[in-house]
Amino acid sequence: MPSRFVGAGVSEKNREGKRAARERLAAEREKQKAAEKRRRTLIVGAAVVCVLGLAAVIGVVAANSGGDSSSDTSSGPVVAPQGAVGDDKLAIPVGKDTAKPTLTIWEDFRCPACQSFETNYRSTLHELVDAGTLKIQYHLVTLIDSNMGGTGSLRAGNAAACAQDAGKFRDYHDVLYENQPEESDDAFAKNSKLIELAGTVDGLVTDTFKSCVNDGKHDSWVQKSYKKFQDDKLSGTPTVILDGTTLDLNTLTPDKLKQQVEAAAK
Repeated sequence: MPSRFVGAGVSEKNREGKRAARERLAAEREKQKAAEKRRRTLIVGAAVVCVLGLAAVIGVVAANSGGDSSSDTSSGPVVAPQGAVGDDKLAIPVGKDTAKPTLTIWEDFRCPACQSFETNYRSTLHELVDAGTLKIQYHLVTLIDSNMGGTGSLRAGNAAACAQDAGKFRDYHDVLYENQPEESDDAFAKNSKLIELAGTVDGLVTDTFKSCVNDGKHDSWVQKSYKKFQDDKLSGTPTVILDGTTLDLNTLTPDKLKQQVEAAAK
């Protein structure tokens, strides 16, 4: 008789132990699901625009304050790159003119959220552009220079415009994001670094390109683009607009973007 009661007690303890283990496992799974949801929101969705991230980290006021000397002072006449389009020729076009939908992207080559957007959406954008379904208009701004100091946004923007003159914008654009330094590292402020990266794009580095980069040929054009960004009271980078409608990057996915573009193309 005693042994029977002892066995029952052990069995009850085993059940309690198993139940506690199942509860711990369920709690851990919920934590993992929550972490994965946060990761998708921050990385895949590119939800954190640079201006908000900077404000949270260093307490900087929004870019619309108008206090940025790099955009308020002109370094020379405004020279738009070859083929620039839109009001005041402030956009660099990628894709066929015959494509019906237009995706407008305001970006900063120093912006981590822009790099995240590019990493997650690049293959989709290339696919749609190459199929003739979508055309993109890129607007280059100096938001990070304004908020954190430095000139890397401006220098990289000018270099990208120089690449547009050479018909190599898209390839160089991708190279810049693939080699983006840490946000606090103003490595793109060095023209020599920008020219070195250009060496990975076939046929881009020429005397004309190097002179364009070193002379800051399109500096004032980039500054004017940022002034337009401020005047339009855009909230941060990347700002992505499809046919006049600003897309919510918190809920957007590559598949959803593709569906919206294909629907707009019909």
